[in-house]
Amino acid sequence: MDLNWLRDFICLERTLSFTRAAEERNITQPAFSRRVKSLENWLGIALIDRATYPVQLSPAGKQFLPVAKATIADLIDARQAIREQDQGDKSFQRFAVLHTISVNYLSVRLEELEAEIDDLKARVISDNLSTCCQLLAEGGCDFLICYRHPDVPLILDEDQFSRIDLGVEKLGPFALREAIASKGWVLPGTAQKPAPYLAYERTSFLGTVVEQTIGNQLVHLNVRYVDALVEAIKRRVLSGSGIGWLPYSSVQTELAAGTLEQVGPPELEAQMTLSVFCSPERLDEKGLEVWKRFGG
Repeated sequence: MDLNWLRDFICLERTLSFTRAAEERNITQPAFSRRVKSLENWLGIALIDRATYPVQLSPAGKQFLPVAKATIADLIDARQAIREQDQGDKSFQRFAVLHTISVNYLSVRLEELEAEIDDLKARVISDNLSTCCQLLAEGGCDFLICYRHPDVPLILDEDQFSRIDLGVEKLGPFALREAIASKGWVLPGTAQKPAPYLAYERTSFLGTVVEQTIGNQLVHLNVRYVDALVEAIKRRVLSGSGIGWLPYSSVQTELAAGTLEQVGPPELEAQMTLSVFCSPERLDEKGLEVWKRFGG
């Protein structure tokens, strides 16, 4: 038995698509299909009805689904308990967040929470959205803080968790003021003179948001650099390498100093909601106090 087989099966049940599930699990579709088949061979019964479109769980699959979810959750809980016992402390509140949220929101918010809650201890796990959602679903964290956008579904069954919306974050195109003046960068630009573009990986959450935002508009961009991290894109923007879409919270200092300038019309902005998810019934006393401070 491979724990990944269970994760694959749960992902397939949620997406009802071998193609999409394979993308979310970051493996090829043939490899994903083999792993699902391996799980069925291990159990000795078909879990997936492949004759339907979209695919559906077989009766045995529906019966096995809660077992798979409980098995993963129990193993994650046991692993965490063993690790914390070895460290001699079980009181850490675990936050799974995107890297930019950790830098531009959570670090400041935790300082406020530490001043309000005695002996609060936090462990922050910064990763991509898929991994953060998986951590919450499997019990590997207590809180998930992420962005939400109407055009980008979360890789998460939101009905299983409580949610508090913390605020709104804008994502807009920025460039170095000196570069705009000296090189004449404008948006939407022209086909003869496309603007140098510092892009996010298309498979990342922010990459998908930007693609959705500019996809229906005539914007002339020449991709010069690709990265998944906001801080990496921001560093290239500050060096004058091109135009990049950045969360407003990440550029407040530079905007106040006049170092950066927004490029293009408001239609090129995206608006995201900053939200926190958790399962309140799984929180300890301090976790419930943190949840209360968030507004729960």
